[in-house]
Amino acid sequence: MGGYLVVGAVGAVVTFLTTFLVRRIAPRIGAVSMPGPRSVHTYPTPSLGGAAMFLGFCAALATASQLDQFRDMFDSSSEPVGLLLAGGVMFLVGAVDDLRPVSPPAKVAGQVFSASLLCLFGVTMFYFRVPFASYDYIVLSPDLAVLVTVVTVVVLANAMNLIDGLDGLATGIVIIAGTAMFLYSDRLLKAGLLDSSNIAPLVAVIAVSICVGFLPHNFNPARIFMGDAGAMFLGLLLAVTTIEMGGRTADQFSGQTYFFFAPLLIPLVILAVPLLDTAFSFLRRLIGRKSFHVADREHLHHRLMRLGHGPRRSVAILWLWTALASALALIPTYTDRGNALVPIALAALALLLFTYFHPGRGDGESEVPGDGLPGAGLSESRLPDGRHRDEEAPDAGLPDDGLPERRSGDGVVQLDDRRRIRDGAG
Repeated sequence: MGGYLVVGAVGAVVTFLTTFLVRRIAPRIGAVSMPGPRSVHTYPTPSLGGAAMFLGFCAALATASQLDQFRDMFDSSSEPVGLLLAGGVMFLVGAVDDLRPVSPPAKVAGQVFSASLLCLFGVTMFYFRVPFASYDYIVLSPDLAVLVTVVTVVVLANAMNLIDGLDGLATGIVIIAGTAMFLYSDRLLKAGLLDSSNIAPLVAVIAVSICVGFLPHNFNPARIFMGDAGAMFLGLLLAVTTIEMGGRTADQFSGQTYFFFAPLLIPLVILAVPLLDTAFSFLRRLIGRKSFHVADREHLHHRLMRLGHGPRRSVAILWLWTALASALALIPTYTDRGNALVPIALAALALLLFTYFHPGRGDGESEVPGDGLPGAGLSESRLPDGRHRDEEAPDAGLPDDGLPERRSGDGVVQLDDRRRIRDGAG
């Protein structure tokens, strides 16, 4: 456990410190998210926080490679190299999209390429256990293993990108879910169901650590956004943890028989919030016959805000749902008692009631303009170029100081907003 603490500390500290630097550099290279009809923020905010996350990841991975505790992971496997290369590709694809619009097909192609690098270096699923089936498990053929791996990476990368709609939301979800996935993978390791060279617990710790370092900059009111570069990169790390943890053991583990869970389904339960949001988004567009890349205002956080919750409270509610889903998946691995689920059921009921019948506001948090009325402040219209909250308008004018110019209705440049982004403040 000591090695994980060291790696986590390095990842968190490096991410926290380098985020200050990214906050200074981002406005000068045009990586700024401007307010828009679908925005929660009301002033220009630096993006490309994923750069600090990637640097923290590299530092943490380099630290782990020098520790004896992780020697088997680096000496007997090419998977860490594949993770580094795939992570770099995923980060670059998102960073390009943060700086200049990238078409959805091109972005997906980049995600597939990143996932293909993982497969090339051996990061693939081996087994797939099907709950309620008459057979124990499926041994994936090489071709099918690659397909399942690529789909997992693409789905989770886009799931994290879609859920990243409020300050600190995606960061906190990864902290909670990543911690739960580390605990579960550690249980599998100690039970002898995962090989000592399995990188799942290490990747989970690194994902949590870089989010811990980034969250102080990203919590409401955010001073910087992670952008597509950060969201997609986090999705990749969660996908690798899921693949290595859920697709590498064909044996049952304590609690799985009781819940009829396959090992692969446990991380999916932990990641229920972003995955459900993605599934609902897909079905909405399918039923409404809309293009899948067109933004809307029907995500989970949008619905919570229409119920009257402010940005911070909406984030807290989704964090709590993630924590409850994680507890639901973890408790069977620590106890065989069926009544251990009773507290979770009661907590879920209480949270559900609070979500719909919450007390009146009064906590002083900033709200979306006009969100006191259903749908107000969350107009269906988008930025002129059709891009969402965290995407910069490609033709935004730049004054001499390199900061995006923003004008009010009378044409006066909002100098206070430009000072905010110049100073990296929020």
